[in-house]
Amino acid sequence: MLNFKNISLRRGTRVLFERANFTIHQGQKVGLTGANGTGKSSLFAMILGQLTPDEGELSIPPNLEIAHVAQETPALETSAIDYVLDGDRELRRLQQALAEAEQAHDGLKVAELHEKLSVIGGYSATARASRLLNGLGFSPEQESHSVSAFSGGWRMRLNLAQALMCRSDVLLLDEPTNHLDLDAVIWLQDWLLHYPGTLLLISHDRDFLDAIADHILHIEHQQITLYSGNYSAFETLRAEKLAQQQSAYVRQQREIAHIQSFINRFKAKATKAKQAQSRVKSLERMTLIAQAHVDSPFSFQFTAPGRAPNPLLKLERASLGYDGNIILKDISFSLSPGDRIGLLGPNGAGKSTLIKVLAGQMMPLTGQLQTADGLRIGYFAQHQLEQLHLDESPLWHFQHLDKQATEKDLRNFLGGFDFRGDKVNDPVGPFSGGEKARLVLALLVYQKPNLLLLDEPTNHLDLEMRHALIMALQDYDGAMLIVSHDRHMLRSVTDQLWLVANEKVKPFEGDLDDYRQWLSDQKRTESNENITSAPTPSRKDQRKQEALRRQQLKPLNDALKKAEQQLEHYQQKQAELEQRLSDPSLYEAENKQQLKQLLADKQSIDQALSKAEESWMNAAEQLEYAQND
Repeated sequence: MLNFKNISLRRGTRVLFERANFTIHQGQKVGLTGANGTGKSSLFAMILGQLTPDEGELSIPPNLEIAHVAQETPALETSAIDYVLDGDRELRRLQQALAEAEQAHDGLKVAELHEKLSVIGGYSATARASRLLNGLGFSPEQESHSVSAFSGGWRMRLNLAQALMCRSDVLLLDEPTNHLDLDAVIWLQDWLLHYPGTLLLISHDRDFLDAIADHILHIEHQQITLYSGNYSAFETLRAEKLAQQQSAYVRQQREIAHIQSFINRFKAKATKAKQAQSRVKSLERMTLIAQAHVDSPFSFQFTAPGRAPNPLLKLERASLGYDGNIILKDISFSLSPGDRIGLLGPNGAGKSTLIKVLAGQMMPLTGQLQTADGLRIGYFAQHQLEQLHLDESPLWHFQHLDKQATEKDLRNFLGGFDFRGDKVNDPVGPFSGGEKARLVLALLVYQKPNLLLLDEPTNHLDLEMRHALIMALQDYDGAMLIVSHDRHMLRSVTDQLWLVANEKVKPFEGDLDDYRQWLSDQKRTESNENITSAPTPSRKDQRKQEALRRQQLKPLNDALKKAEQQLEHYQQKQAELEQRLSDPSLYEAENKQQLKQLLADKQSIDQALSKAEESWMNAAEQLEYAQND
């Protein structure tokens, strides 16, 4: 379907990739990976026709419907659901043509357009858009809100819904999970698994890639390689290649020895048992995948926080919320050294609110937050990126933080976060989101916290940086509370899961697969409650609804009847031609021309019958769908 022949692409004087040869076939789900700046987004731009290869040829079939997520959303007054419906361009074109035909009182044209709308599922389009919005976290009330009423992150969700609304042959998604919470990530994963077209997906979420991708397209060292299998399979294949390097082997053995030493020292101590078990898991993962990251530009670790108070902090009978609006009620718990907790819960349940209160960014509405002397909090949230001094450099930020440190030591530390050479003196303003996130994390690590509060720390981080952060967190001796939509990170660094839901915070008895089932059960319960709570209409209202329903279904019924009539017509014609072709005299030499004409007519009728059967099946399917909707 998408055929790349000796493709080379440059941006300015820099070669992104060269001599790329690979084919992406119809229906494949391809994960596109590689470090930031290697050309993943440029590859998308080439497929969309926004960039032209410097060498080689990209072959794309004509009339291919390609959908992608817009990167910007104007502050429109259009409602959210209408904005999403705009993603189905053929639907909008037919609706516009229908309005013009009705205005012109062109009955034949109106009937034709109704049939076309029926074939593409136009009568169920609004319900489809509503399901997309619901899956991405929008409430039914928000569907009627204008696009301009939503924040930037929620507008990106609208852009994603609009792309999913398009009945596309090819879907291009560039980091679709960046602005989603875990619930929406799980929903999107299920949706994409059932997407019938060809999918190209840029993502740094390995669990997401593992679940969806059947091929991995990897860009590194200006080369593009297509691997079969999901991300874990790719990582294993790549590790096998890199394992041949002696330097890689030596480095891995050193890391294994370090972790094994910790396990041997602390596995028998109750206070360190959880951390020792975490290192065991780390060791199991390392022997499988660490070789695939030997050339990572990132290398850092948390300095041991030293002696920590116990408990670090305590929340007693606290209610949390904004402007008197209570989100969490009567919350009590304490955090101790060594606690490694992942927070789960639906969007808006209060996870970020809880972390803000613990970080001292908000005060409880009622109750008390008690913090111990010696508590040093490392707090990461997306708004922390906005607090960087955009005109200053990474080195300036650290010199401002630690006036006693030497420039050499600070440069060495920054090098572990891939800020090297002149980069340490460049102003932060033009940095990418990933670079700013790395700088904030570097500042956080440098301050030797004994309690980490991390709210979506992996947004904008590529796979290598995520891996480095996970390894550092596995080796971290302090306490940790984390919210993340990256399930691999949650599995790798936490020992406990807490559920934030229904105004409460409580331990979650289960793993992330159980949480997925919990979400499904919650949605089913809410759906049943909505059905139960709906008022019973009067008999008069019922008759009105039934009449409205019949009116809505009329175009579909008409389309089905028309398709049935065409089907019967062509079946009759076909039977007549077959009867005539069964006459033996027709095959005598003097009737050659007549036979030739009848065979041509038969071929034409067969093709027409095939199309009529397809139209009938589509019409029947659309009617059944609408009746059950």
